[in-house]
Amino acid sequence: MLAAPVLIAGAGGGLTLLAVALRRLDYERIPQAAVLAAAFFLASLVSVPLGPASVHLIFNGLMGLVLGWVAVPAILVGLLLQALFFGHGGLLALGVNLMNLAVPALVCAALLGALLRQAERGRRAVLIGAASGAIAALLTGVMVSLSLAASGSELMPAARILLATYVLLALVEGAVTAAVVGFLWRVAPELLLPSEEVSDG
Repeated sequence: MLAAPVLIAGAGGGLTLLAVALRRLDYERIPQAAVLAAAFFLASLVSVPLGPASVHLIFNGLMGLVLGWVAVPAILVGLLLQALFFGHGGLLALGVNLMNLAVPALVCAALLGALLRQAERGRRAVLIGAASGAIAALLTGVMVSLSLAASGSELMPAARILLATYVLLALVEGAVTAAVVGFLWRVAPELLLPSEEVSDG
């Protein structure tokens, strides 16, 4: 459904983002990246119908907090597997989808990563996790809707519907991310230290 200019811009933006991420790659985070990429891939297979659309968990807020810049290649791997095995998103839209998911992940890492490192109590860490999950989902919804809207006025109704579904998804993403962050805070708090490169820009 996306117009050629949107696909081309997404491909260029996605390649640029991936190049920067690979230059800043933190090899110590690769095991966590593999686990979260697998979780992202599996979550995409469980879609919940919501009106004329359907939604699924995306975990990009969690990936941003845990992985920092490594979230970019992790998300790309998940998207590529979805496209190759199930045709979700498609290969042509890979760049656009990467931008729509990875940019919110990096925004959350940059804005909330420092707060998470400074958290002294689990409750504050949980709140930061909730905010990250919700904000990332909302930003993704906005970017997906803009991608559709930029592809033609006839897609505006679909863009509005998708944005509304992402508002509801943000509530679920916030709750799930908060639960995961709370669990990690108790058993492996070192995993919640995002890459310094994100916050240092």
